[in-house]
Amino acid sequence: MSINSKDFRSVMGTFATGVTIITTIDKGKPKGITANSFTSVSLEPPLVMFCLGKDSTNFEAFMSSNFFAVNILSVHQEELSNKFALFEGDRFAGVEWSIWETGAPILSGVISAVDCRRATTHDAGDHIIMLGHVLRADILNAPQPLLYFRGSYSQVTEDF
Repeated sequence: MSINSKDFRSVMGTFATGVTIITTIDKGKPKGITANSFTSVSLEPPLVMFCLGKDSTNFEAFMSSNFFAVNILSVHQEELSNKFALFEGDRFAGVEWSIWETGAPILSGVISAVDCRRATTHDAGDHIIMLGHVLRADILNAPQPLLYFRGSYSQVTEDF
């Protein structure tokens, strides 16, 4: 039995996720993508992963870089998420950011960030699994997270 991609996407959309912007530097320029395919993998050693679409406009930038940062977005950053999900233009125009150990952009206003050295990649169909060794991870702010559920943004309905 085979499943079509539209049905599969619909089922996977019922799994609520956080929203991140994954960043790197390529040829001296900041690059970034919106992603909800991020998760922790291991505490010892500290490892995280995200999935990068092979058709991403930033695919080559991430594949040629040895580092990346994961920026976990707050409920107030829906517009920023949309900006980095676009396929053209300068996604970093007007965006404040700093750098930590690797030099990957850490975006201002995010809940937390994880700075990683790329450990390995794995081919996964129309995506690449990017595994990173965490060099630094910090909580930066305390707002509620931006969530993604059934193809739309969502949020936690009660305060922590």
